[in-house]
Amino acid sequence: MRRHILREQRVDIWFFALENLDDILYRTSEHLSLIGVAIGLAILCGIPLGIYITRHPRAAGPVLYAGAILMTIPSIAMFGLMIPILSKIGHGIGYVPAVIAVLLYSLLPIVRNTYTAINNVDPALREAARGMGMSSRQRLWQIEIPLAIPVIMAGVRSAAVLNIGIMAIAAYIGAGGLGVYITRGISQTDPRQLITGAVAISLLAILVDLSLWWLQKRLTPTGVNSKLTTT
Repeated sequence: MRRHILREQRVDIWFFALENLDDILYRTSEHLSLIGVAIGLAILCGIPLGIYITRHPRAAGPVLYAGAILMTIPSIAMFGLMIPILSKIGHGIGYVPAVIAVLLYSLLPIVRNTYTAINNVDPALREAARGMGMSSRQRLWQIEIPLAIPVIMAGVRSAAVLNIGIMAIAAYIGAGGLGVYITRGISQTDPRQLITGAVAISLLAILVDLSLWWLQKRLTPTGVNSKLTTT
């Protein structure tokens, strides 16, 4: 009897997903848009900041510590804090606070991985480049960043996968995305919407991670790729 009920529930969820496929795809595009903008801004801010603290070690501790503190703030509290601050400029709920919150959550893994990757470049390579007459900027762009790409991209992947889940909570402040199904499922006590939203978010996280892994392989120099494969 119990198995029969579970089978009926699975069929019901499957038909619900098929009937709402267009809306699911639309919510997925919303979710990707929010994540794409937030992660893109985090990359633009985080990688230069990570490079900066490798050049100014005294700033590394405070920057990484501040990032760690941000990560300890519960996501629902972060969205709540955004409301009174951004409402002064007319963006207390919706797209803007969701993007800013996820941007803040994404900074630590990107900054930390950039800092760690560049610091771990073999000093002998730096000395060889310096002996060839390369400037500090040339060493950074031609040697340090290419060698650091796998670790930097690992930070980007971690930030993306983590924040795809966090962005679901942004539905509570009207940001849209796949989290709408979870909030509706909870408020309406509807397991079909709840499970559909959760599964869709999980699949999206897997697809984004695989896509970023492919991009990481494409951006990593061939020599570094072969070295990572053999280790």
